[in-house]
Amino acid sequence: MPSPPTIDRAAVTGFHNGALYDAHRPSYPPEVVDALLTELGIAGRQGARVVEVAAGTGKFTVPLAARPEGFEIRAVEPLASMRDQLAAKGISNVEVLEGSATFANVEALAQLKRVVKPGSSLALLWNIEDYNKPASWKATTPWEQKLNELIFSLKLDGQPRFRDERWKDVFLDKTGDNGKVKELFVTPIGEKVFRWTVWLSDEALLLRLRTLSQVAILQGKDKEDFDSKFWDIVKAPEAERNEQGLLPLHGGTAVAWTKRVD
Repeated sequence: MPSPPTIDRAAVTGFHNGALYDAHRPSYPPEVVDALLTELGIAGRQGARVVEVAAGTGKFTVPLAARPEGFEIRAVEPLASMRDQLAAKGISNVEVLEGSATFANVEALAQLKRVVKPGSSLALLWNIEDYNKPASWKATTPWEQKLNELIFSLKLDGQPRFRDERWKDVFLDKTGDNGKVKELFVTPIGEKVFRWTVWLSDEALLLRLRTLSQVAILQGKDKEDFDSKFWDIVKAPEAERNEQGLLPLHGGTAVAWTKRVD
């Protein structure tokens, strides 16, 4: 039996404060949840079983559990700080479990195929703010582009992230045992991005940035330098504001879906 994935140090350190993450990370818009469930074929299906991997503090779990279908949800999350936040919400139709997975290799997809039933679907979704977007995407505003470049300048752990645009590669690698082509999930996968805008104070935006692991682990002079550059960006004249002095933060919810090959 393969060893369980090792949880990356930056994730363990950066996400130790589950309360901060829960307070400042966004949830998922109802229209996104509805559209994704429709693509998966379980919108309106009473009591369908859903396994959510990397559930975090329940940003997707909560709107999923609130739906009228009464889904049977198993929320899997590796970090205790996140699990504790989710468990404390006491959602009756959600079982919170310890566990982890990575979508960085074919072995992970093979494991997912093994544990889900024939005819099951697989969905992936991310909330992607312009400050953490892939380099190939165009930021909505110049100041958000500068913030994106600042985030990209931080040292990472080498683990693939959505912004690296490598997550689709695993679906394209169909090499199975003995070099034979082996389909795991149907390709091409479906994809869509739902755009949105939220208005935040400077301080709220900074706290939101601190929920990124590469920002959360900064200490001493590195932290001071990052904060200084952040304030230079948001206080520049090009950072437009509304009448309340709030900044428009642009982003999108990226969703992808496919089906298990039976």
